[in-house]
Amino acid sequence: MSQFAFLQAEFSEVHEHAVKAESLALSDPRSACFYARLALEVAVKWMYRHDRALRSPYETTLSALIHEPTFRKLVGDALVAKGKVVKDLGNAAVHEAKPVAPARAITAARELFHIAYWLVRTYAKGAKPAATVEFSADALPRTTQVEASTLGKLKEIAKRFDETARERDRAEQLRLKSDGDRLKLETEIKRLQDEIAKIKKTNQAIPDGHNYNEAQTRDAFIDLLLAEAGWTFTKPGHDTEYPISGMPNATGEGFVDYVLWGDDGRPLGLVEAKRTRRDAREGQRQAELYADALGRQFGQRPIIFYSNGYEHWIWDDHRYPPRSIQGFLKKDELELAIQRRDTRKPLAPEDINSKIVERYYQTRAIRRVAEAFEKDNLRKALLVMATGSGKTRTVIALSDLLMRTNWTRRILFLADRVALVNQAANAFKAFLPQASPVNLVTDKVAHGRVYVSTYPTMMGLIDETKSGVRRFGPGHFDLIVIDEAHRSVYRKYKAIFDYFDSLLVGLTATPKDEVDRDTYALFDLERGIPTDAYGLDEAVSDGFLVPPKAVSVPLKFQREGIKYDDLSEEEKEAWDAIEWDEDGAIPDRVEAAAVNKWLFNEDTVDKVLEHVMTHGLKVADGDRLGKTIIFAKNHDHAQFIAERFDANYPHLQGRFARVIDFKTEYAQSLIDDFSSADKEPHIAISVDMLDTGIDIPEVVNLVFFKIVRSKTKFWQMIGRGTRLCPDLFGIGQHKEYFYVFDFCQNFEFFNQNPDLSEGSSGASLSGRLFAARVELVDELDRHGYPDVDDPAAVLRRDVVAQLRAEVDGMNVENFIVRPKRRIVEKYRADDVWSKLGLDERTELIDHIAGLPSAVVDDDISAKQFDYLMLQTQLAVLRAEKAFAGYKKRIVDLAAALEELGNVPMVAAEMAFIVEIQTDEFWQDVTPPMLEAIRRRLRSLIKLIELKKRPHVYTDFEDEIGGPTEVELKGVAVGTDMHRFRVKARHFLKEHENHIAIQKVRLNEPLTAQDLAELERIFIEAAVAAPEDLERVRNDGGLGIFVRSLVGLDREAAKHAFDQFQCKRKLSANQIEFLNMVIDYLTERGVMDPRLLYESPFTDFDAMGVEGVFDNVGVSELISILEEVRQRAAA
Repeated sequence: MSQFAFLQAEFSEVHEHAVKAESLALSDPRSACFYARLALEVAVKWMYRHDRALRSPYETTLSALIHEPTFRKLVGDALVAKGKVVKDLGNAAVHEAKPVAPARAITAARELFHIAYWLVRTYAKGAKPAATVEFSADALPRTTQVEASTLGKLKEIAKRFDETARERDRAEQLRLKSDGDRLKLETEIKRLQDEIAKIKKTNQAIPDGHNYNEAQTRDAFIDLLLAEAGWTFTKPGHDTEYPISGMPNATGEGFVDYVLWGDDGRPLGLVEAKRTRRDAREGQRQAELYADALGRQFGQRPIIFYSNGYEHWIWDDHRYPPRSIQGFLKKDELELAIQRRDTRKPLAPEDINSKIVERYYQTRAIRRVAEAFEKDNLRKALLVMATGSGKTRTVIALSDLLMRTNWTRRILFLADRVALVNQAANAFKAFLPQASPVNLVTDKVAHGRVYVSTYPTMMGLIDETKSGVRRFGPGHFDLIVIDEAHRSVYRKYKAIFDYFDSLLVGLTATPKDEVDRDTYALFDLERGIPTDAYGLDEAVSDGFLVPPKAVSVPLKFQREGIKYDDLSEEEKEAWDAIEWDEDGAIPDRVEAAAVNKWLFNEDTVDKVLEHVMTHGLKVADGDRLGKTIIFAKNHDHAQFIAERFDANYPHLQGRFARVIDFKTEYAQSLIDDFSSADKEPHIAISVDMLDTGIDIPEVVNLVFFKIVRSKTKFWQMIGRGTRLCPDLFGIGQHKEYFYVFDFCQNFEFFNQNPDLSEGSSGASLSGRLFAARVELVDELDRHGYPDVDDPAAVLRRDVVAQLRAEVDGMNVENFIVRPKRRIVEKYRADDVWSKLGLDERTELIDHIAGLPSAVVDDDISAKQFDYLMLQTQLAVLRAEKAFAGYKKRIVDLAAALEELGNVPMVAAEMAFIVEIQTDEFWQDVTPPMLEAIRRRLRSLIKLIELKKRPHVYTDFEDEIGGPTEVELKGVAVGTDMHRFRVKARHFLKEHENHIAIQKVRLNEPLTAQDLAELERIFIEAAVAAPEDLERVRNDGGLGIFVRSLVGLDREAAKHAFDQFQCKRKLSANQIEFLNMVIDYLTERGVMDPRLLYESPFTDFDAMGVEGVFDNVGVSELISILEEVRQRAAA
């Protein structure tokens, strides 16, 4: 007799498929999984047709049906979980060619059994199985002889089933075309639904004592996660429940829940499963002992995993402590992890590829990241590097180092814009072609070792599977690089970094003291202390970037607005003639914020353009303005600037200055032309598009024609001009600085607010609404409303229902929700909402608010109104002063609705709308009264058309003040000495074979004649003025200055330490320390001994050189450094 016999009387179709699943489980497991899924689908669709409590989802796939919030609320999380297991096993059976193990068919039949029991005990009119009934795998038929179904056969059966279902739907639709048939059908459906509702109510009144065995479902979940990683288990007692000996218990025996075997028969990993109600970490010690036993038996210690079905941990105790992970590693990933125990090379001795990076700070950054990963055993690093200093090439060289030393196999580079992805992909192809870089934005199916992607593209690919196996599992990448790591990336895409179990390197151009705390927290770093930093001031001082000349230009209207009383009589007449708005009201002033937003004044723009064209840096022998970016306030502002430019300079034929923003068609072609030195346009008028990621060395003028208040964005915009550009102004006349013209007081703002905080990470509107509702429930609980019929108590139940609906709509298989699964499922229970304590409130706001949910409201206006009403309700309960402001906004909205009385929807609520505007209504107003406003008006708010001010174009005379060069804090000022260094560096490079310069490079002693010769050639080539040379003499001498620019020949630097090394047998640590000193001399030429007591030398030992060498060695090292210096001093 079938274990599913209880279905036959009232659910014959479900019974038919369930019996097939049962009878074929051992003989044809593929078909069994298929029929289990078919039985589930028939049962679920029956429920949707007959139970009016269920709301049909947006699509009728089985996945959508079982994840629909009303379905989840009805059956509970345990049965939804079982349904997902059956669905996934059935899908895999039909779509995957690999063999299906009988164990999977047994799981499908067992989980279907629990669902079938619930179906009958909830909806059956007649006899029901006893609550104690259990599924028995031992009772499955073992003698059935069948020909195993092929994938083709099963797909054909599935196709016929779908066609039959569609035919039934078509027949039903045909019946609905006849009014008489439709009425009969609707009446019959209503009768059946009424009957089912009564039966369900009666059945649910009886306590459900059935054991749904959640532990088995947990194991099934673990099985599915392992299947996503490509693992299948066909040998009980070997793959699962593997017996081991040597355990510290009475019998000395134990059983490993799962062993992940390699092809050589040795264990790669093990999984210890704990009950769902226990912390997964409780299995850590047991798993460790299992690993000990397996290691003794097979000579290979496996990677340890432990899980409770919700939370999963990985522990490769050869190198790292345990850490959370969102799944399991694939076989090849585990094999690689095991191999790396022997094949991973030390990073410190390995050379950095000088063909990719050659600057000292780039190699220093790579070394510090390497030290963080290797010496400090960290998995995250943050590099602060000025725009233009070569961040991308630095991470390419780092990637090369980590690949060559077997630390990484696959790398993911993430950026927030397609243009940046394209640039990075091209850079990887140029410098690391052997890694077969893949641009996932343009090619989502290619394979390589380096993948470059935008964040949204990667978000969309994570859940992608092929034959049931995730393409990008948690262990797919060994290193992830985040380009321009800052708060917005952290807020929007942190789920990506949490999902992948990889090393993490962040890049940012924001000065280290201005990087926000969220970014440092993401990388587990102390605020203000990145892994390495190379700022704009250092880059300018070293001659690798050019500094800005910050020029503040005051504009009266831009700063003070326009006052009617300040205008001339003629201008007042023009003011009075303007159609300011539909009401005909004439203002007496226009605030500064409105200028360039909706009021565009010709003279203001003309004066800005005149100033830039007159004072901006010129090229082509001073005949043409150099490449210039004007940062405009908005698209309309940008268009107006372009129109005024063309009006003032018609001879340039409309091509010299062009708008380049996200509304510009074929914008990339304009960017390409702008990037070419001699092509038009020469002025790019941009709104956001050129703020970041555009590297054009020829840019020499930046124009801030808008207010900027984000430090991150400010520094990114400044970075557009910092790149070197040799021979820009003619042969030997290089770009030495660039102008930044500020017409909006941005420099003053940032200089006066050096410690400005950009605020905390902003939550989405949906997240803020969820959090506000939780706070409202908490406040209502504080006030206490014991009468269940009290309006406030009713309000609390309604708010809780809304919160519950959102939680019920969260798909726990979504990779963003999955890590929070335990908490999400906790708040799907009714009892937890009866009283929210501090812990519950914190969990809901910090962990659940903002998670994606199937409950979606696309009416943004209504949601904004909801938030206003929630803030008002909270202000009432908390007696906050903010209430007055909220009240005014609500009354204003009601007044705006009153003007729409001709709209039927509004007319129906007119009496209420008028009442809201009276003082009497607000006297002793309560949260339930405010809730009535929210409910009755929220759908009407979208009818209020925001009064968009018409654009006003004027030509009032503006006042422009004299330009003032200001010091931009955090940037080296473009001094004469800086320009001298730039000229000298270039000259010395061109004349590196001159005998005196060669002597400096080779550490040969200089004579007075050598120095005189250097001075002579500097003067004759117009590289230096006499005062420049005098300044150099007073600062250590010309030889030291030249050495600092040309560096020391590496062989000469090594030779200086020959005797030092010959006299002692150096340890590996001492050799590495000495090599770092040589690296510094090669780059900088001379070295102050005090640096031996600073980072990176203190990374070897906290005492610096004294912790690495004895006193005699320290003294000798200092003497050598001094001798190297003296040889250049003469």
